Amino acid sequence: MGAIDHLAIETLGADDACDGLALSGEARWNQNEADWRFFLTRGTVFGIRDGDGHLIATAALLPYSSGNAWISMVLVTQSWRRRGLATKLLDTCLDAAAKQGVTAWLDATPAGATVYGPLGFAPTLELRRLRFAGSATAPELASDGNLDEMIARDRHAMGFDRSALLRELSRRSGSQLISHGSAMALIRGGRTARHIGPLFADDAGSATALVETIAQSETGPILIDVVSEHDELLMNLTNSGWSIERPFQRMRFGRATIQNAEPPIAVAGPEYG
Repeated sequence: MGAIDHLAIETLGADDACDGLALSGEARWNQNEADWRFFLTRGTVFGIRDGDGHLIATAALLPYSSGNAWISMVLVTQSWRRRGLATKLLDTCLDAAAKQGVTAWLDATPAGATVYGPLGFAPTLELRRLRFAGSATAPELASDGNLDEMIARDRHAMGFDRSALLRELSRRSGSQLISHGSAMALIRGGRTARHIGPLFADDAGSATALVETIAQSETGPILIDVVSEHDELLMNLTNSGWSIERPFQRMRFGRATIQNAEPPIAVAGPEYG
């Protein structure tokens, strides 16, 4: 740990979006510059630079309502990994969460979960990330969803309000709100793929029909992070050409703040919850 003791942690600003994007791009994550700017302006992003001033590690704490916050963008550049930088930044996020009196959540990769568990994070639900290559023919899909309805459904599903996030995501260039029967989803752009989520539906059939409608309207790759308990939807998607890319483990640090919440069919993304 001595090799990193001299490296100071700083709070990053909006001008650091491109440096953050370089880190997530190196890790082959899907976040784009708009995602980074949201974290840098709506949350607190902690960073560490090397002796030459290059950003080498980050971690973000994004506050939501009702005493909840999301930890994400935990990144370390390749040449500085396995030296304790991620743990150092995670501890900083947890200290900030404690001072704010909020419960911290995160969606961890399998490797990350092995680190976060011993630190006191408790597992909750699991996610499965699926990828679709895109359709050869892509008829135009018109937005027909109602943002206020999505915000209400998201509040019911998450147990707290994320209206600022959903309004910002929906206003981005290329974003769409699509509905089909009881199902509704937000589609937005990413660095390398479009992303579906959050997605709400009363049943697997409606969710499947909506996702397939979206898939046939996209020529490029698409990602969706499905709550793993929705076995029928996962089976339907894999049978229609989607591939499971990786799992995520949702984890919580601190007291439970959510009562009787019903998670969405698919989430907004591991960076947002």
